[in-house]
Amino acid sequence: MTGRREFEIAFVGLKPGITEFEYTVGDAFFDAEKSAEFSNCNATIKLLLDKHASFLQLKFEVGGKTKMICNRCGNPLEVNLWDDFEVLVKMVENPEEMNASNDDPDVFFISWNEAHLDIHDWIYEFVQLSIPSHPVCETDELGESTCNKDVLAMLENLKETEVKKENTIWKGLDKFRNN
Repeated sequence: MTGRREFEIAFVGLKPGITEFEYTVGDAFFDAEKSAEFSNCNATIKLLLDKHASFLQLKFEVGGKTKMICNRCGNPLEVNLWDDFEVLVKMVENPEEMNASNDDPDVFFISWNEAHLDIHDWIYEFVQLSIPSHPVCETDELGESTCNKDVLAMLENLKETEVKKENTIWKGLDKFRNN
């Protein structure tokens, strides 16, 4: 990665209308944040910037692949990244006040005399949001999980032993349930 500067858009020189940008980010992009949830990330971000007189409309299309660990069995997985995000950037006189009081995360305010828009943090956030929060192994043609069978058997065994254990401290309270 060459730095954050490659993620700055000089929108002042752009003509009104839609301009397309494309970014490819990998593990080096995320190294500064030390994100351990995934590895070998190869994300492509297509940005459509629609410039108007007093606002910019940004549409981020995230795609690509990354490697993760199955939350159920611990097997390595390759997951697809795909999602769309939109941000509206409005030009105002007092952007600090407007951003502080703004409750909508899809609206951002900048000053009228701004010339560049830094999209680094949005790209980071949108790639993170494109990653599944609970990755698990896929199912095969028969609808059965492709998770590690030994791990699934151990999990089922643990579940059965938990059911067998009774907490005697609560045992006598069942008789008061219907009163």
